[in-house]
Amino acid sequence: MKLRAVLILLLVGLLLVLAACQRSETSASTTPAAGKAAVQTPTVATVRATTREVSGTVQATGSFVAHDSSDVAPNEAGIIVATLVDVGAFVQRGQVIARLDDRDAKLRLEQARAAQQQAEASVRQAQSKIGLGQNQAFDPNTVPEVLAAKAAYESAVAQQKLAQADSRRYENLVNSGDVSRSAYDKAHTQVETADAQVNATRQQYEATLNAARQNYQGVATQEASQLGTRAQLGMAEKVLADAQIRAPFAGYVSARPVTPGEYVSTSSKIATILRVTPIKLELQVPELYAQQMTRGLNVGASVTGYTGRVFDGVVTAINPAVDPNSRTFIVEATFANTDVALKPGMFATARIVLPGSTQGIFVPQTALITDATTNSSQVFLIRDGKARLAVVQLGERDGSLVRILTGIPPDAVLATDHLQDLYDGQTVKLAGTAATGA
Repeated sequence: MKLRAVLILLLVGLLLVLAACQRSETSASTTPAAGKAAVQTPTVATVRATTREVSGTVQATGSFVAHDSSDVAPNEAGIIVATLVDVGAFVQRGQVIARLDDRDAKLRLEQARAAQQQAEASVRQAQSKIGLGQNQAFDPNTVPEVLAAKAAYESAVAQQKLAQADSRRYENLVNSGDVSRSAYDKAHTQVETADAQVNATRQQYEATLNAARQNYQGVATQEASQLGTRAQLGMAEKVLADAQIRAPFAGYVSARPVTPGEYVSTSSKIATILRVTPIKLELQVPELYAQQMTRGLNVGASVTGYTGRVFDGVVTAINPAVDPNSRTFIVEATFANTDVALKPGMFATARIVLPGSTQGIFVPQTALITDATTNSSQVFLIRDGKARLAVVQLGERDGSLVRILTGIPPDAVLATDHLQDLYDGQTVKLAGTAATGA
C-alpha cells in the first residue's frame, strides 16, 4: 500500500511539471506578437484650422411663444347652443366661435325698445305744451301763453301812459278854469286804474313766464328719462350681441373646452386663440452680453423639425432684469412666420448677430466627432506627435466648414481620419497637414 501511494504521488508531480513547461512555451510564443501589436502607431491625415473675419454672434437657446394668447371668455353667462370652431382652425378677428342661448336677451331687447318709444312720446307731448319743436332751443318768450301775457302787459303800459298824459293836461286846464274839477278827478281816477292794470298784467306775464319755465323743466325731466331708456336699450342690444362670442384677433384655436348644452359663466374659458404670425422667441442670453444687446439686431434660429433651415428674426424686446440663478436675461426676437412653420413651444437654437466683427476659427466637418450620449462635439488635436481629445462648441456652418467657438487655439492641427480608433494621448504619425478648405 505504501508503494502504491508513492507511485501515485510521483505521477501527479510529473503531470504538474509537464503542464508548467507547456505554459512557459505558450507564453514565450505569444509575448513577441503582443509586443508588436502594442507598439503599432497609426498614420493619420491632418488639417490646420483657419481663421477669418466674421460677424460677432451670441449663441442662445429658448422656446417660441405666441405673439398673443387669449383665453376667450363670454361677457354674459348662459348656455352654449353652438360651437363653430375646432382645435387647429384659423379664425379672423370678430369671427363667431360660439353662441349662447339668446331668447331671454331678445325679449329684454323688445322690452327696452318699447320703453324707449314711450319715453320719446312723453318728450314730444311735453314739448308741445310749451310750443317747442323737435331739436329746437328753448326760449320762454316764444311760448304762446307768454306772448299773450306779454302783449296784455304792454297794452296796459300804453294805457297807463295815455291816462297819465290826460291827467297832466286836465290838471293844467283845471288850474286855468277851462275844465271842471270833476273832469280832472275823472282823469286822475283813470290814471290810478291804468296803474293797477299795469301791475296786474305784469304779474300775469311773470306768472306765465315762470309757468313756461316750469313746463320746460318737465320736458327736461322727460328727456332725462328718455336718456335712461336709451341706455337700457343699448345695454339690451349689447347683451344680445354678447350671446355671440367672437375672436378678439386673427389666430389659431389651440383649445376649445366647451360643448353645446354646457352652462358657462363670465369666468369660463370658451377657447384659446394664439397669434403666431408673427411669433416670438424668448432667448436666455448670458449677462456678459448685456451691454451689446440692443433692439433691431438680426437673429437666426434653427429648430430640430426643420433640419438645415435657418429662420430670420429681429430682436424686439430686452428684459432689463438678470436671473440671479442662471446669470442670464431674456431677449425676445420676433419672426414673421408667414408660412406658420414655427409653433409655440418649439425649442430653438439661435444666433444673435452683434455689431462689428471678430476672428472666427473654422475646421472641416471631417475633423468632428459627435457624441450622441452627451450631445457634444469633440476633435483630436495633434500636438508633439500625440493625439489630444478636446471638447468644442460649434458655431455656424459655411459649406463643409464649421466654426469652432471654444475648445481649440486658432492654429490648431486636427486629425481628419481614424477618429474612432484614436484615444487621448495616443502616439500618431502624420500623413500630411492640409489647409482648411483645400
